[in-house]
Amino acid sequence: MALAARVTAVLPLVGAVATAVALTGAAFFTVAHAGCADGGRFVERDGVVEFVGGCVDGHELPAVPRVENARYDVKP
Repeated sequence: MALAARVTAVLPLVGAVATAVALTGAAFFTVAHAGCADGGRFVERDGVVEFVGGCVDGHELPAVPRVENARYDVKP
């Protein structure tokens, strides 16, 4: 009876560790097969840090929708 109680107590921990290992493996697999040769880099220009390079072109991203904000004057 004591052995069954120990196994029942450890089972959630084993499941959580197995899930963490599986998700970590999936993340590494996804990054390894992303298909991007240039990972990009951060460059400082005139006191502003910019991301240069990488696989995503800024022109390919969708535009930010313009909304009116009654509380704050937001300038992009």
